[in-house]
Amino acid sequence: MRVPLVAGNWKMHGGLSENAALLSAVVEAASKLRRAQVAVCVPYPYLAQAQQSLAGSQVSWGAQNVSQHPKGAYTGEVSAGMLRDFACAYAIVGHSERRALFGEDSATVAAKYQAASEGGLTPILCVGETLQQREAGETERVVDEQLSAVTSRLGWKALSKGVIAYEPVWAIGTGKTATPEQAQAVHRYLRERIAAEEPDIARSLRLLYGGSVKAANAADLFAMPDIDGGLIGGASLDAVEFRAICIAADNAGT
Repeated sequence: MRVPLVAGNWKMHGGLSENAALLSAVVEAASKLRRAQVAVCVPYPYLAQAQQSLAGSQVSWGAQNVSQHPKGAYTGEVSAGMLRDFACAYAIVGHSERRALFGEDSATVAAKYQAASEGGLTPILCVGETLQQREAGETERVVDEQLSAVTSRLGWKALSKGVIAYEPVWAIGTGKTATPEQAQAVHRYLRERIAAEEPDIARSLRLLYGGSVKAANAADLFAMPDIDGGLIGGASLDAVEFRAICIAADNAGT
């Protein structure tokens, strides 16, 4: 059985004092879980604080992005090796905000997936469609293109080193959430698409849902058979909300 994962994406939020309280609360919440795993992906400047606060706990940590380059004259970039210096476990790649606001195409995302996985990190690959694409019936085509960029570069077996997060763009930060049935349909498509090439990987690969997940809807989402947890944005900044989401993941399938 796949172990649920709840990963918080703080985005560009945080401060030393508020982080300390939030990280402490996350550690306390995770200590009560029976099976679900918890991670937080924090802004680069706070990786040292996350490492210090979370070391020895049941909470993993990671970054919200990673360079596709291992080193060199790339001002402002952060490599996988640098993230490993702070004992990061995860790196988010291909988040829709990176694609839309910073011009990252699927080829760049695939290169970042490769850099993360070869650098000892577990990439969390984000895929998802816009509202216009959903209304045009293009959801499966879009997520398949985003997934295939990775598999064309690295092969299907490379998916065993990562996690996939389905995040419909129209549900990120909007307060709108895909219904559990809508989310499950895309998760099922992704798992079946992978199973056609690598059945064993498809069975074990964790597929997360992201997009306005909160305490009120988490249990219904996580009850779906192909949803293995969540990539949580705004609610990961609220200790009470995040704790409730973690509990919902812990109870899923039991």
